[in-house]
Amino acid sequence: MPSHGYLSRLTGISKSNPSTSLDSAGNTSLETYCHELGSICSAAKGSRVPPRLRTNMSYKPLASDDPEEQTNYGSNSSSEGTPSINPSALLGIEGEFTNEEKSPPNPFSDSETAAYWQDVYDKCRYECRHVFNPGLTWTVKEEKELVRKLDWKVCLWACVMFFGLQVDRNNLSQAVSDNMLDDLGLSTNDYNYGNSIFTISFLFAELPSQLLSKALGPDRWIPMQMVLWSFVAISQCALVGRRSFFITRSLLGLLEGGFIPDLVLWLSYFYTSRELPIRLSYFWTTLSVTGIITSLLAFALLHLRGVMGWEGWRWLFLLEGFMTLTVGVTSIFMIPASAVQTKTWFRPQGWFTAREEAIVVNRVLRDDPSKGDMHNREALTPKRLWEALTDYDLWPLYAIGLVAFIPQTPPKTYITLLLRSLGFSTFTTNLLTIPAEIFHIVNLILLTRLSEKLNERSLVSIIQPLWVLPCIFALRFWPGVFDDKWGTYTLLMALLSYPYCHAILVGWCSKNSNNVGTRTVSAALYNMSVQTGSVFSAYVYREDDKPLYHRGNSTLLIINIVSIILFLLTKLYYVRRNKLKANEWNALTEEQQNEYRKNTRLQGSRRLDFQFAH
Repeated sequence: MPSHGYLSRLTGISKSNPSTSLDSAGNTSLETYCHELGSICSAAKGSRVPPRLRTNMSYKPLASDDPEEQTNYGSNSSSEGTPSINPSALLGIEGEFTNEEKSPPNPFSDSETAAYWQDVYDKCRYECRHVFNPGLTWTVKEEKELVRKLDWKVCLWACVMFFGLQVDRNNLSQAVSDNMLDDLGLSTNDYNYGNSIFTISFLFAELPSQLLSKALGPDRWIPMQMVLWSFVAISQCALVGRRSFFITRSLLGLLEGGFIPDLVLWLSYFYTSRELPIRLSYFWTTLSVTGIITSLLAFALLHLRGVMGWEGWRWLFLLEGFMTLTVGVTSIFMIPASAVQTKTWFRPQGWFTAREEAIVVNRVLRDDPSKGDMHNREALTPKRLWEALTDYDLWPLYAIGLVAFIPQTPPKTYITLLLRSLGFSTFTTNLLTIPAEIFHIVNLILLTRLSEKLNERSLVSIIQPLWVLPCIFALRFWPGVFDDKWGTYTLLMALLSYPYCHAILVGWCSKNSNNVGTRTVSAALYNMSVQTGSVFSAYVYREDDKPLYHRGNSTLLIINIVSIILFLLTKLYYVRRNKLKANEWNALTEEQQNEYRKNTRLQGSRRLDFQFAH
């Protein structure tokens, strides 16, 4: 057995060397850590201890089965069946830490790797670089408590902001249930055009908004967005006809565009790649929660028809717009720039202690070191933008985003009009949409947790189009559609309860981007793909095809089958790409691999030592 001094010096808690330099969080600094590690290696020369094993200076271990997904660099436990790697194991020293001292696989355990990334963080002036500490350790209990705090402080408010977006983005469907189209002299096609104008404006604003957010910081840009679009949302209470309807639709799209990828980028500062999809599932659960809340609000607000001579839908736009304005103004004080920037004049104590700040930052960096390769207020250069745009390995995910959400969109968009056509009253219609929202929440969370548990994205996400397939088939071919009032309602509710795979896809896209610059652009491009699909979906149900929409449902059926095929092809593509990269990597000698890690100018997923998640 080795002496306790080796283990203690390595973890920065040496009793035999009380002069070891400690940082504010009570852990060794990078300089001290590297010095201690070198000293241990020198002391081990000539003994029975094998030479030091070198940790790859890569973003993740190279393996076709994506082993990083089975471990967590930021906790002191490893997945079942995967041994926890501590610094002494890297030295070939037999030893054992106590439960409090266990260390997970740490990409910075190698001194050269730690020094390399320290240089990267210093050069880009990464805002959290002063708490980067390769020797930092923490317990499972500490991490669980900290993640719980992050959920309350970060994730919860992200959901509140998303609520503000969904209120103003989706209340149009409730407004039309109050005869808004007739009041303004609009047709079904005008309604389609308005939705398309919104979606196209939203689409074109995605990338510029994301680039602006990267330059200013999400903590500044997101509240500005919300305040600006809330004024437009409020102004809808004064609509007078077709032109004003189209103008407000366009302005809302331009101001709301980019909000979702902006918020996803901000969340990625606090959560690891394994944690992010689950938080995004909570995030998109808000979509259904908002549907429930706004349906109940619509039931009350639409009863105001006649008050002050206004229609009920005007009161709906006015009051819900003020709700979003309140959330936007409050967000100015609720979104910190990073984990180390929570202390301000209105929050003098901040959210975290010095040690908690260090844990938040280091657990994220150990999961993905590239998350610190840009400052959070650093604009993308044209070169990095072009590299991100031409990263063809992410294109399969954009293709999925383009088609995967089309089949269920027209029924969801037209749900209130369809229910009114079945003979339900305005108020009953809004209440009848609630069951689908509840089941949608449950299925969304179950699907995302299944993906995390199985460490599988493609074959779990494909459950969504498989669920939708029989429902669309029945809408097209069942002779009882519209003749059987409650049967048709049940079919629509089953369709709209589908397990939503959007959270998995957004997290998948973020993980396969593998650096901040690409992640910024890919989030926008993926969402643009989804919005492009929404533009197409707005024209599936046409005036001359109602009320059964046979032609439209046939189109949806074909697109749904294409979606299933795309999920399977994407799985095969990433498996193949990983195999080709692994073969090329393994053909290099150890010296060539080390030289590649140190000197390659390739970034993100283009590196040979990166493996795609699938």
